[in-house]
Amino acid sequence: MVRAPAGTSPFVTDEPQHFGSGWLSGTIGAVLGIAASGTAVCLALPQHLTLPALRASYPVPFVVSALHAAIPLAFVLGLLSLWLRRKKTLGAIAIGTAALAATVFAVAPPLDAAGSTTVGLGVDVFVFTLVVYAAVFLPLERLWPLRAEQPTFRPEWWTDLAWFASSALLMQATSFVILAPANALATTTPAGLRAAIASLPLVVQFPAIVLVSDLVQYHVHRACHRVPLLWRFHAIHHSATSMDWLAGSRLHVVDAVLTRSLVYLPLAMLGFAPAAIAAYLVFVAAQATFVHTNLRWRLAWLEPWLVVPRFHHWHHADSVRDVNFAVHVPWLDRVFGTFHLPAKDWPDAYGLADGATGPRGFLRQLLAPFGRR
Repeated sequence: MVRAPAGTSPFVTDEPQHFGSGWLSGTIGAVLGIAASGTAVCLALPQHLTLPALRASYPVPFVVSALHAAIPLAFVLGLLSLWLRRKKTLGAIAIGTAALAATVFAVAPPLDAAGSTTVGLGVDVFVFTLVVYAAVFLPLERLWPLRAEQPTFRPEWWTDLAWFASSALLMQATSFVILAPANALATTTPAGLRAAIASLPLVVQFPAIVLVSDLVQYHVHRACHRVPLLWRFHAIHHSATSMDWLAGSRLHVVDAVLTRSLVYLPLAMLGFAPAAIAAYLVFVAAQATFVHTNLRWRLAWLEPWLVVPRFHHWHHADSVRDVNFAVHVPWLDRVFGTFHLPAKDWPDAYGLADGATGPRGFLRQLLAPFGRR
């Protein structure tokens, strides 16, 4: 087999990705292996690694059966990728994580998934969302890519995966910081108003939540670009120079907590039903991922009413600043004078303005806002 040329990173996929190149088997194997190893450690230590609210609802026998199927499949797909590809990264990840999953599963028999602790890392959330998002967006980006030359495992893909993982692992802690103040302040709202809003049909509450949240989020987002202290954290998100489904995960924890706290506050105070808020949370997570994708879909019929990739890509363009702050409804930018959507065009490049690159790597990005200017 031919070795990778000197000076190239083993973590960057710059080879062909067509059928028969080993990319498909390696990608599926790597995702399955990562998911299997995460699932194995969750089953071994559920009381520490899973969210308390979800533990009792897991169908453990089904999960164990799925793990028995995923581990050997990831291993076989990894071997196939090793054979077909010059760079061995995908195959090595698939085989290594499958071996880790098998080892953990063998030496640490699964415990009762209900657990007894009230605190836990969200490894289960990381595994589930990684599998779902990868299964949906990886094929779409390969079938209809905006930039066909952009590899799936681009240079900073692993940095953004670390941000993706950190968001899931810290979910319980950040959720408490976000929900506790809002729920406390919600008691100041007249009970009659809260009851009236909660009694509305869900088909009315959902669009109302989208509008209310985006009104708040628009101004918070704009402030993050205008206020130097806030920009220090938000700039991490804009330091991404490539757009794909994982790029939206690059969001500093301070930036995320601030924005989500202020957005959730009016929802809690107005008394929207938990079911309506839950539906909105699923919607915003899916849309936030979708608008960063490397997809060439223009969706012109939807552009006036809903934020789609082309609209949000212009927000990340390195040649245009302070435009397209809306997260859900783009006409808010028309109302406030920040709308920018050239006919049929997409940005040529992404990132910070003036050629700045920002810090590279997860730890540097995490600590950079706290350092000197």
